Amino acid sequence: MNVNKEKAIKYIDGISDNIIEVSHKIWEYAELSLKEFKSAELYVKVCKEMGFEVKQGISGVETAFTASYGSGKPVIGILAEYDALSGLSQKGYCPEKEPLVSGASGHGCGHNMLGAGSFGAACAVKDYLEKSGKEGTVILFGCPGEEGGAAKAFMARDGVWKGLDCALTWHPGDTNEVSTGTCNSSIQVLYKYKGVAAHAAGNPEMGRSALDAVELLNIGVQFLREHMPSDCRIHYAIIDGGGVSPNVVQSEASVLYMVRSVDISDSVALQARVDKIAEGAALMTDTTYERQFIDGTANTVPNSVLEKLMHDNLQYVPLPEYTEEELAFAAKVYSTYEKNGKLPGTGSQYDKDIAKEVKEKIKGCPEGLYDFVMPFYTGDEFHPGSTDVGDVSWQTPAAQFNTVCFAADAPGHSWQNVSCGISPIGDKGTLQAAKVLACSAIDLFEKPEVLAAAKEELSKRVEGKVYICPIPQGAVPTAI
Repeated sequence: MNVNKEKAIKYIDGISDNIIEVSHKIWEYAELSLKEFKSAELYVKVCKEMGFEVKQGISGVETAFTASYGSGKPVIGILAEYDALSGLSQKGYCPEKEPLVSGASGHGCGHNMLGAGSFGAACAVKDYLEKSGKEGTVILFGCPGEEGGAAKAFMARDGVWKGLDCALTWHPGDTNEVSTGTCNSSIQVLYKYKGVAAHAAGNPEMGRSALDAVELLNIGVQFLREHMPSDCRIHYAIIDGGGVSPNVVQSEASVLYMVRSVDISDSVALQARVDKIAEGAALMTDTTYERQFIDGTANTVPNSVLEKLMHDNLQYVPLPEYTEEELAFAAKVYSTYEKNGKLPGTGSQYDKDIAKEVKEKIKGCPEGLYDFVMPFYTGDEFHPGSTDVGDVSWQTPAAQFNTVCFAADAPGHSWQNVSCGISPIGDKGTLQAAKVLACSAIDLFEKPEVLAAAKEELSKRVEGKVYICPIPQGAVPTAI
């Protein structure tokens, strides 16, 4: 038993209503990337009320903020996110697909819980520093636009993370497990074509089709796929087709591209080739275009020292207990989607002994919920997604974990996750995460040798490598 960690756990229980209220309000706001004005305003308000020193507009991102307490070293950052996803409106704590407002946005990635849990942890660490008289600083970072905007990467461009001794975060999930390995880097660019409108039958020769330009760009990229590294990916979405009338030459059209690769340098090189195709499409159609940089993220640098610390605290903090009603809800949600047939967790995919252990643990789980801590696993394995936590991890030791907030095997970015976002299961996972984050931070304040080992590991992992920030100088955060 650790007296200070026990106090932090009790402190979070004492402010649990405040934490859950924040989570539920952010869920209701459901604001898209870089448009989280109400959400940021709420965090600024509650952080000031809790006695933090708050700064806004970090790195030119209007909805980014920091909330600091303490002085001196070590400086430990806790990361919060609060952006939602488009088209995922859904009633909360409802096991059937039922939008609140058809076509509206919703928290399909659980960032309402992510931010609230991080806020709760920062408050508990502040209380620890205040009452123990320990030297050190805790900073809650409000990081907008994880789904599109990459505020953390803009902060990395400005060297913000270099001022930390480490950064801790978490993410709602369907398992209790530390995250490990690396992920894809990514770059997003919007191409906006402009041409000349004309009657498609009466005088088509007078028209210059922006939609033709978008289609030619897309075709050109299809041919590029044969000639790019095998670990690269290119995705696109036509966000403006120019209209709905086929007998009009479309004078405006836009397409959003995302280029991905494990190594950010490969993403940068591939993006340059896509830019050339975009220029060629304009030449072929006699149109003009505007290239608008949206965001970019680097691959993650794993840190096994911090991962082990977080795993130990996942085991230290008592797991939530669920009522029959909550278990019935999880089972109903679980019945609404097709399963992928894989065992949960990263370690079970790469370690036979862990896979065997997980398979046995699942037998004792209630239907639709993984109510145990996954065995510890750390490694360099690749995950195909992208996150701007990667940019943080290049400049300071960083790690993250998951707690159970969703039904087992729930698909990402889904209505099911939105529904769980203000369920008792999601609430309990949020509070559990706050406790694990707070306990991990307290360990780092009290065990400088662990922090030193985490820094040494980062130095070894990036030795001989150069961090290439995907955000160019002069780029301004822009909501799509």
